[in-house]
Amino acid sequence: MTKRILTISCIALMLGACGSKKDVMKDNPFLTEWNTPYGVPPFDQIKTEHYLPAFEEAMRQQKAEIDSIVNNTEVPTFENTIEALEYSGALLDKVSAVFFNLSECENNEAMEEIAEKISGPLSKHSDDINLNADLFARIKTVYEQKDSLGLNGEQMRLLEETYKGFVRGGANVPAEKQARFREINEQLSLLSLRFGNNVLGATNQYKLVVDDKTKLAGLTEDQLAAALEAGADDPATKGKYVFTLHNPSLLPFLSNCENRELRKEIWTAYANRCTSGAYDNTAIIDSIVNLRLERANILGFESHAAYTLDDCMAKTPQAVEELLMNVWRPAIAKAKKEAEEYKAMIKAEGSDFELEPCDWRYYSEKLRKEKYNLNDEEIRPYFSLAKVVDGVFDVSNKLYGLTFAENKEIPTYNKEAVVYEVSREGQVIAILYMDFHPRASKRSGAWMTEFRGQYETKDGQNVIPIISLVCNFTKPTADKPSLLTFDEAETLFHEFGHGLHGMLSKCHYKSLAGTSVSRDFVELPSQIMENWCRNSEVMKTYAKHYETNEVISDELIKKIENAGTYGQGFVNAELIAASLLDFQYHIITTPTKITLPEFEDKAMGGIGLIPEIISRYKSTYFQHIFSGGYSCGYYSYTWAAVLDNDAFEAFNQNGLFDQATADAFRTNVLERGNTEDPMVLYKRFRGQDPSITPLLRNRGLL
Repeated sequence: MTKRILTISCIALMLGACGSKKDVMKDNPFLTEWNTPYGVPPFDQIKTEHYLPAFEEAMRQQKAEIDSIVNNTEVPTFENTIEALEYSGALLDKVSAVFFNLSECENNEAMEEIAEKISGPLSKHSDDINLNADLFARIKTVYEQKDSLGLNGEQMRLLEETYKGFVRGGANVPAEKQARFREINEQLSLLSLRFGNNVLGATNQYKLVVDDKTKLAGLTEDQLAAALEAGADDPATKGKYVFTLHNPSLLPFLSNCENRELRKEIWTAYANRCTSGAYDNTAIIDSIVNLRLERANILGFESHAAYTLDDCMAKTPQAVEELLMNVWRPAIAKAKKEAEEYKAMIKAEGSDFELEPCDWRYYSEKLRKEKYNLNDEEIRPYFSLAKVVDGVFDVSNKLYGLTFAENKEIPTYNKEAVVYEVSREGQVIAILYMDFHPRASKRSGAWMTEFRGQYETKDGQNVIPIISLVCNFTKPTADKPSLLTFDEAETLFHEFGHGLHGMLSKCHYKSLAGTSVSRDFVELPSQIMENWCRNSEVMKTYAKHYETNEVISDELIKKIENAGTYGQGFVNAELIAASLLDFQYHIITTPTKITLPEFEDKAMGGIGLIPEIISRYKSTYFQHIFSGGYSCGYYSYTWAAVLDNDAFEAFNQNGLFDQATADAFRTNVLERGNTEDPMVLYKRFRGQDPSITPLLRNRGLL
C-alpha cells in the first residue's frame, strides 16, 4: 500500500447532526473545482459542516475507483492496477489535507469532535483497501512480473513500494486475524488523536500569572512586555505578567528568571503535563504501546521497532542502538562536566540547594554570559523574523535559483499566515504558506506540511505543490517586531529545508514525491539548511539590527561561533535520551503493563541519565512518538544528522554556494523524493558512505 493511502481513510457518516444529505451537499466547496489562484483551498468558503459530507463523498468515490480496479476483467497490468490505484482517492486527498492541517493550527472543539467521529472509520477505510484480497492479488500478479514489464526507474519504485506497503498494511494477515487487525488500527487511530488533543489542552490550560514585577528579576524588558501582552486580552490577567508552557514564553523564563520558586513552579507544570486529571495520557500510552506490539506480531515482526525500522534506512534495532550509543557516551560525559560547573556556581553564590532540571537552563545561560560574554538578548535585535526570512530566501536563491513573491490575493486560513509564489527560471513551481506565531488553536512546535503535494497528472501535466511552514516564534510587541533567538533562527532554516524538499520535488507519482521518504532520511534536507544559518558569511547578509539595520559585528559572530559547542552535553543528552526512551517503548517483545513514572525511570536509569536532566520529551507529552508518526523514529534526527554533517562537508570543500555541489544535492536528493533507495541517492550525491566523524566534531563530542 502506498504511504498516501495508508494515511487517509473513510467515514460512514450519520448525517442527522448536519441536516439532510441534500442540505449538507449543497454548495460544499470540496465537491466543486477550486477556482482559486493555483488551486489553493478556498479557505474563506470552507465551513466546519462541510467536512463530514465531503469525507463521505470522497470515500464513496474512492471505493468506486477500487471496485473498478478489482472488477476489471483484463489481465492485471501496471497501468490498470498500480497506476489506477495511485491516482485513486483524489478527492479524499483534498479533503484530508485541509482538515488535518487545520486541525493542527486552527483547532477548536468542533474540529476535535469531527476528528473523534472520523478516526475509527478512517482506519476502516484504509484497512478495507489494504485487506482487499482481490486487489492484492492483482498487485501481486504485476509485482511477480516486474522484471519483464520494461518499467522505468520511478515506475519500478512505485510498484515495489505499493506491493511492500500492502504487505506492511496487512495484506498477508490470515483471515482469522483480520478482524483483530482492523480493531487494533481503529483503536490506535483514536488513541493517537486523544493523546495529541490532551497535550494541546494541558499546554493551553496552564498559566503562571505574576502581579509583582519585583519577583521577575532577571527577565529583560522585552520578555516582561511579552508577558504583559500575553495577559492583555483577559480581564482577569490584564496588567499582570502571564507566562505559558509554549517555548517562546517558557524557555526565556527558565533561562533568565532569578526567582527559583517560580522557575520550579513553571518547570513542574511543564514536566508533569498529562500525568493526571482531565488530560491524563498515562493509560493511553499503555494501550498504544501494547497495541503496536500486537499489530507487529500479527504482521510477523517480534516488536514494533522491528516492524518500523524494516522500512527505514536503519533497517534494524541494532543499527539504531549502535548509532545512539555512539553519541550518547560522549554526550553524557560532557553533560556531567557541565553539571559540575553549575553546581560550583550554586555553591559560590552561597546557596545550599541541589541542582535540579528547573535550574539547568538558568545556570547554563549565566555561565554562557560569563564565559563568552554572550546572551540571547544581545543577539535577538539582529535576528528579526523578517530579516531571517530574507536570509533563508537569499540562501535558497543562491543555491537553487528560487525567488519568492508575496501574493496577498491568495486565500489563507488565518490572517497571520503569509503566502508566497515560489519561482524558478521564471516559472512558478510552488505556493508557500508561512505561519509563525503561537495561538491557542495551534499545537506547539514547528513543522512543514502540505495542502497539496507535487505530482504529474495522467497526461503528464505538472501539478505544483502547496507547502506550509508552521512555527511558534515570539510574537511582535507594540513597539518591537518579532525578534528571534539564534535557536529559533535555526529552526526557521530547518523547517525551510523541509519546505525545499517539497517545493523542489520533480516526481511523476504523488506517493513518491517530496517528503514521502523514510523517517531517517526526511530530516537530511532540513538539518543541512541549518549550516547556512550559522555560517558567518551568510549571517552578515541577514543578521541586521532591527532598528538601525546595522550588520551584525564580527565580534558578535565570533562570540556565537565560540559558544557553538557550548552546552552540547545537555543538548545531545536530552535528545538521545528521548530517542532511547522511544526505543525502549518499542523494542518490547512481550505484552507489558506500562506504568509511569516507573517505566520511564527504569529506561533513563538504564542508560545513566543524570537526575539534573530529563529526556527532551517526557512520555506523557511525547507527541512525536504517540501522536506524530515518529514511533521508533525519533532517532531519525540523529541518523539524519550524520548525513547532513557529512553532506555539508562537500560544501565546505567545494564552496558554500558552489553551483555544481548545489545542483548535485538538488537533483539527487531534493527533487527525487522516494523514487530510489535513499542511500543510493545519498551516495550518488556524496560519492561515498556517510561518516559519523563530522557530526561528533561539529557537536564538540570528539
